[in-house]
Amino acid sequence: MFYIRNPMTKDPFAPPPDEIGTEFDVIIIGAGPAGMCAAMYCGRGMLRAVVLERGIPGGELLNTEKIEDYPGFLSILGPDLAEKMAEHARQFGADIRMEDVVSVVRRDDGIFEVATTTGAMFTAPAVILTAGGTPTRLGVSGEAEYAGRGVSYCAVCDGAFFKGETIAVIGGGDAAVEEADYLTRYAEKVYIIHRRDEFRASRVVQERAFFNPKIEVLWNHRVLEMVGDVKGLTRLNLEHTVTGAKSDLAVTGAFVFVGFMPNTGLVKQHIVHDPAGYLITNDRMETSIPGLFAAGDLRVQLTRQITTAVGDATTAAIAVEKFLTARKSGATSG
Repeated sequence: MFYIRNPMTKDPFAPPPDEIGTEFDVIIIGAGPAGMCAAMYCGRGMLRAVVLERGIPGGELLNTEKIEDYPGFLSILGPDLAEKMAEHARQFGADIRMEDVVSVVRRDDGIFEVATTTGAMFTAPAVILTAGGTPTRLGVSGEAEYAGRGVSYCAVCDGAFFKGETIAVIGGGDAAVEEADYLTRYAEKVYIIHRRDEFRASRVVQERAFFNPKIEVLWNHRVLEMVGDVKGLTRLNLEHTVTGAKSDLAVTGAFVFVGFMPNTGLVKQHIVHDPAGYLITNDRMETSIPGLFAAGDLRVQLTRQITTAVGDATTAAIAVEKFLTARKSGATSG
């Protein structure tokens, strides 16, 4: 059976109370591509698994318009791929529950306690963490004030609100340059503001932007302040990173793509990570905490793509099955 259960509402698709339960073989936190893939493989392995997700399944796929680098699909919309992944997991018995996880703690007996905002406590001897990350803010004056009133972190979500306007994209990686290109379908003019003199984005992504007549790059600039009025954002105060010269850029929208922070703070015990907070795992996707596995964007790796997320999840789910078998054998022999 497949359940998406919101404990705060009367969900007609929720299972009967006696079928809900909170004790499992494995708890999967996050229902993006990694989480749904892990759920599918856990289902195939006949494990009692639950997926905890604060929103609807899909993760960042829901904020991505077109995907052209996932095998089997020359081109597919992000939400459509999310739906197909959820349906695939559904076929193998995925139990997806709408729960916002606040903490993950491993007890002395090796059982994990996963608490949510509703007060629910889920337990299992294994956890697969696929919670992704949250967008990094610039931290400049006016950013919080004009969030949702000109400042955005999702081009697909908000791009249509800026038809015929002049906007800016801040950042120099793949996400920033790709989204700048995407936003030209709505905006009349798109500035890319980058603090260095070259992009970190892949060459093919850069070429699209350079050949787009609606895009202008402001090299060696950083945003000092976001300024607006009662209607919303009106301009950005900029500084040249080399000369120190100050300038104003009139825009009604600013899309920030300067990275994101991995959601690893859910784990309330010490866990080995890199300086940026990404979890370090072994080749089985197991972290420094026995029984805690990680897959997808919150794990240290060279690149973060849908393909790497599902690859991680495949390994993690199969490793969990072997971990549980070894744990059971140890308990039996002891």
